[in-house]
Amino acid sequence: MMKSLRHLLALAAALGLLGSGLSGAAFAADADDAKETPKDLILKGDAKCTGCHDEADDTKPTMLDLKPSVLAIGKTKHGTRADGRTPTCTDCHGESEQHVSHKGSGKPPKADRTFGKQSQTPVEARNSACLTCHQRSGKHMNWLSSTHANRDVACTSCHTVHSAHDKVRDKKTQTEVCYTCHKEQRNQMNRPSHHPVPEGQMACTSCHDVHNDNPKALIKSSTNATCYTCHMEKRGPFVHPHQPVSEDCGICHQPHGTTAANLLKTRPPFLCQSCHDPASHHGQLVGLPTGPGSSQFQTVGRGCTNCHTNIHGSNSTSNSATVQHFRR
Repeated sequence: MMKSLRHLLALAAALGLLGSGLSGAAFAADADDAKETPKDLILKGDAKCTGCHDEADDTKPTMLDLKPSVLAIGKTKHGTRADGRTPTCTDCHGESEQHVSHKGSGKPPKADRTFGKQSQTPVEARNSACLTCHQRSGKHMNWLSSTHANRDVACTSCHTVHSAHDKVRDKKTQTEVCYTCHKEQRNQMNRPSHHPVPEGQMACTSCHDVHNDNPKALIKSSTNATCYTCHMEKRGPFVHPHQPVSEDCGICHQPHGTTAANLLKTRPPFLCQSCHDPASHHGQLVGLPTGPGSSQFQTVGRGCTNCHTNIHGSNSTSNSATVQHFRR
């Protein structure tokens, strides 16, 4: 009886040890699986990249505007995990198998698509990563026929995808990005008469739609239609229109800035006389002195708008740009 009991106890002990051994092996296998399957840090499926590209890649705080942190994308719209449209690293940079599987201490090959200033990836390939999502609807639909696209401008030439603060989307800092190419417009905006762009009340995109295929990259189909979005009182129609105004505001005005008042290309009477022959003016008023070698009133007064006040057009014959008459 005692001998049988000892055999039973020995068998139970053996089974217990065997069971514990199995559970330990299973635990070790689970631990290995956990090591082989790293967790995502920011985006869904980013573990493939963030196994190496993590907070150790962060640059100095003062340099984040120039080279934002890799993980800073989590603070942007591209880092919204709850949005099903949010891309992951490989959606933009490609699968990059050679880059991921690189072994050794040498520098790994570049990803399939890179977007830095020194990138060797063709502009068309870089833009295709963005247009996969951003050309489905809205104003980006016509990007491929836009002026910027035809001049091989990449999306990342203007936009900073990983930065929480994209300068080109901020009215106060947008011009810094545009001026890197449009240097003539920088000069014009610093002239005495200009739109309030340097003051931060307007931005380049207040008038320009850089993603569309309008030849002048304007937000409307024409210069006048764009100007009328703010200057509605100049729209008309008028009984007595001023034809250059109806044709194009840019005939008289330089919208980016001038040294003459009211954004005029040059001051009157020189601006007016570029179209209006001085010889066609009404006769000299009695008692007014004449200029040397001239009997024309406006060459003395040098202020066309002193009499012609409604130069954009009028519904009245009084003070009209075209029908003001002088009487004795």
